Amino acid sequence: MTTSTRKLLKIQTSLFQNGGQSSQLINQFADNWLAANPGGQVVLRDLATNPVPHLDLPRFQALSSDPANRTEEQQAVVDFSDALIEEIRAADTLVFGIPMYNFSVPSSLHAYFDHIARAGVTFRYTENGPEGLLTGKRAYVVITRGGLYGEEHAQTNFIRQILGFIGITDVEFIHAEGLAISDESRNAALNTARERLAQLA
Repeated sequence: MTTSTRKLLKIQTSLFQNGGQSSQLINQFADNWLAANPGGQVVLRDLATNPVPHLDLPRFQALSSDPANRTEEQQAVVDFSDALIEEIRAADTLVFGIPMYNFSVPSSLHAYFDHIARAGVTFRYTENGPEGLLTGKRAYVVITRGGLYGEEHAQTNFIRQILGFIGITDVEFIHAEGLAISDESRNAALNTARERLAQLA
């Protein structure tokens, strides 16, 4: 009897790429996850190196177009979105590395969400309200911040809401805050986050 390979989708958003604190934390998580899942596969989606285009009118129209009437350009937009969604669908576990930029998520991550939140594909509307379709997954969200904002900040709530909207409701948040306050504050926050991630992986 064969078993399917477990997959971790690692979504990196820091402008500093692997040098960012959020990236370093999720890289550690991925290493620990691989140690706990021999033969597992880690798939990287680096939104700083390969940004997702921001949603404009032609892209919006392409994503909502009738498949029978799509132009080649529109089909290319849909294919790109489908590929992003398939990465999530194929993963058992997701880990996000998300710094706070101007009190919110990086714009590249927002653009990513714009391409994966699609009616009839990753969610649908029912008589009881919207229903997410990407179910059965666990997500870990690592948020790094220069100041102290707390776990119920709008940034955290937005991520929780958008993931839940597409069906990912089993979400663990790890906050590393106060990174710009002092060396002592930064080191304490990062050490606490590292310890927590080691436990979770």
